[in-house]
Amino acid sequence: MRLLALPVTLIVVAVLIYLLMLLLRDTRRARGGDTAATRPRWEIDTVMENGWTLVVVRKVRPGRDGPVELTRQTVRAIADDDPNWDERYREAMAEARSRLSTLEIESF
Repeated sequence: MRLLALPVTLIVVAVLIYLLMLLLRDTRRARGGDTAATRPRWEIDTVMENGWTLVVVRKVRPGRDGPVELTRQTVRAIADDDPNWDERYREAMAEARSRLSTLEIESF
């Protein structure tokens, strides 16, 4: 009987350690630990205000009430009545995608 006591004890201790690790991981996740879903990310956005279209790259992180903007870089401002608005917008979006990829690389 004493021969089985040591392996059973080791198994019980291992199970308790495993359950403790699961509990700590879930607690950290509930507090908003640094997981891939809560890390800030860069995204491209278009803002229209006061007769201008702004193409911006912004860094956001998820918040309780939606994304929280941490920083913003304006790539280009285009007047809404510009006759070449479409062409300028496509150029601005291409530049914004390039800047976004550069900022993502630098973030790691």
